[in-house]
Amino acid sequence: MGNNFIMNYENIENYIIQSINKNNWEFLLKELPLESILVGGYIRDLLLGTRNQLLDIDIVVPDNALDLCKRISKKFNCKFVVLDEERNVGRIIFEEFVIDIACRVGETIIEDLESRDFTINSIGFHINQRKIIDPQNGLIDLNHLKLNCLNKNNLIEDPLRILRFFRFYSEYNFEFEDSLINFITENKELLRKVATERIIYELRKIFKGKRSLEALLLINKIKLFDWLQTYEDLTSDYISNLNFQNFTIKEVESFLPIYYLTEVLEEDAIKKLKFSRSEISKSKVIKKWKKKFINKAIDKFTELERFELHSEMEKILPAFIFYLPFEDQTDWLLRWRDASDKLFHPKHLINGNTLKKHLKLHDGPLLGNLLHYLSKEYAFERINNFDEAIHEAGRWIQQNAPKCD
Repeated sequence: MGNNFIMNYENIENYIIQSINKNNWEFLLKELPLESILVGGYIRDLLLGTRNQLLDIDIVVPDNALDLCKRISKKFNCKFVVLDEERNVGRIIFEEFVIDIACRVGETIIEDLESRDFTINSIGFHINQRKIIDPQNGLIDLNHLKLNCLNKNNLIEDPLRILRFFRFYSEYNFEFEDSLINFITENKELLRKVATERIIYELRKIFKGKRSLEALLLINKIKLFDWLQTYEDLTSDYISNLNFQNFTIKEVESFLPIYYLTEVLEEDAIKKLKFSRSEISKSKVIKKWKKKFINKAIDKFTELERFELHSEMEKILPAFIFYLPFEDQTDWLLRWRDASDKLFHPKHLINGNTLKKHLKLHDGPLLGNLLHYLSKEYAFERINNFDEAIHEAGRWIQQNAPKCD
C-alpha cells in the first residue's frame, strides 16, 4: 500500500485481511479468543510497504497468554518460548513466521493501545470483528511519516523505548517534534536499567537502518550514552563527514555496522554492554588504527605501519577505509577487492618449519621476527619466490642473530 495509503478504514481493513490470507496464518485465527487484537509492527510495516515478508506477528489477548501459547504450540507441534513470565508474554515459532502473544495492559484494548510507545504502534486490528482500532490516530501519523508519542511517560515505563525511537528514526523516514527528543535527552540515563542484550538488539537494528547515519549523529549529539561513557574518545568528526558512495551495497551492509559501533561507543562501553567477542575485537583494532590516522596522515605511514595495518585489518579493512579522504577510498577499495594484492592481503611466502629446516633455526623470537620481516618484504614485492626468500632470510640472520664472542 506504501506511504501514501488512502485514509479509509474499510480499505485498510481489507488490505490487512488480504495480507493475513496471503501470508498463510489465517488458520490460527480460530485458535484465538474472540477479543484478540493484532497490534504492533505487522500493521505498521504492512501499511508502510517496508517488508517483503511479514514474519513477526503480535497478538494481544484478554488473559492467559502463556497457556494459549502452550496449547497452540502443542497442537501444531511448534516451539514455544516464554518471553516474559511476569507480564504473561509468549512466542510460538512456526516455520514461516513467528507469533508473539501477550495479555493486554489495562481493562480494555483501548487502554492497552494507549499504553504503547508511539502512535504508529498503537494501531490495532480486531481479528474477530475485522475492524481497525486507532484511539491515538496512529494511522494519521503513519500517513504523514511522523514519530509521535501522546503520553511520553509511556517511554519511561520501559526505558528501552527511548532507544526504539532511534531505531524507528533509522529504519523509516519519520519526522518528530523537538519536545520528543528533549524528553528523551532528559531521561536517557534510564537506559542503564535496561538489560544489555536488549540494548544491543536495538543498536544493531539502528546500525542497519536506511537513515542510520542521521540516527547515530543524533545519538552522538545528545550524548545518549553519557551514563556509560565519557565521549572523550569520540570527538572526531569522521562520522559527520561519512561518505560511502565508493562502496558496494554488500560492503556497506557488511562493514558499516562495525564502523558505527566504533564511532558511537568507546571501547569500555562496548565491553560493558557485552557485545560479541568478534565485535569487541574488530572495534578495538579499528580504534587503534583510527587513533594513529588522526595523528598521522595515511601517506606518512611507514612501510612497517602499512604492513601491520593490513595484517591486522585485512578481513575488515573497508570499515577503516570509511575514515580515509574520499579521493583515497577508490584506490584502497580496488586494491582490497583484489585478492592477489600482496600488501592488502599479506601472506607468508615461507613457513617457520621450512626456515628451521634450511637455516638450522629453532623456535623462538628470532624465528618469529624473521617470518614477520619476510612477510613484509613479500608484501612490498622485494622478494617473490622461495629462493629469494631463503637468500634474504640468510642475509637477515647474519645481521640480526645474536653475536657470540
